[in-house]
Amino acid sequence: MPTYSVQAILQWRLQAQASAVAHQIPPYEVDVLLCELGGVERLSLVQKLPHELLNLSLSLPELAQCWQQRLDQRQPLQHLIGYTAWRQWTIQVSPDVLIPRPETEQIVDIVATTLKNSALPRTGHWVDLGTGSGILACGLAQLLPEATIHAVDCSEAALAIAQKNITQLGFEQQITLYSGNWWQPLTHLQGQVQGMVANPPYIPTAAIDSLQPEVRDHEPAIALDGGSDGLQAIHQVMHSAPDYLRPGGLWLIELMQGQAPQVLQWLAQHPAYAAPEAILDWSGTERFVLAWRRREDGSRETEFNN
Repeated sequence: MPTYSVQAILQWRLQAQASAVAHQIPPYEVDVLLCELGGVERLSLVQKLPHELLNLSLSLPELAQCWQQRLDQRQPLQHLIGYTAWRQWTIQVSPDVLIPRPETEQIVDIVATTLKNSALPRTGHWVDLGTGSGILACGLAQLLPEATIHAVDCSEAALAIAQKNITQLGFEQQITLYSGNWWQPLTHLQGQVQGMVANPPYIPTAAIDSLQPEVRDHEPAIALDGGSDGLQAIHQVMHSAPDYLRPGGLWLIELMQGQAPQVLQWLAQHPAYAAPEAILDWSGTERFVLAWRRREDGSRETEFNN
């Protein structure tokens, strides 16, 4: 293991933090890099004397090389260290999956609130379409321990990451992964699904180039590009879902600012859906749309026989 004095590590840290400010990157990321890749406990840098020695997992030149990737290539910190925090978990990520955003956590919270206020059961079949890292499926599995979760993605590389996270978090007996496009691999569940969640690609193609380089250049385009209007995947999922949802079943998606009115209009005009509504995220943006699979009598909910 390479060994350095506390003073040498602090000097490198100060230089790296200065470069972070110059590149408009949060300086705290330097400490994350030191801790996660360098193996440095932050308290040791303030508790030990400058001449005392610390063992690092990587040498300072190696850490500097990683940090330079962050600066020059705008590689996300999560990719450099290989993980991110989501809810109470630490999950694996890679360039093959979208880094889960904090607001996506609300999908699980919305399902939890809906369960309290409706006849929707906590059992049966639930679906996560476009699962990516698998984290929404894991959130559903934790919330619904008696349910069976089906998670779909068209990327084999993403499914490999999802499997690692599902296994690491202990949900491998509850979650089944499928390779395919949206509902396509779930034909055996037609008419049986209690609820569906999705965080589909919703960025309009023309807006991709204007995204932050960390997103544009390093996250999978297939998880970002929603077609010319950003609504291509949402439209597809909406039209296919009635074949799979049980009467009274839940339909819940994430979308971008400004898209909710169009999606609400589609749902209102579709004979299979009832009571569509937009739900705000923590910043007050219409970030989610929820709807119900209509019953034959026209109401939104039903008592399920499981």
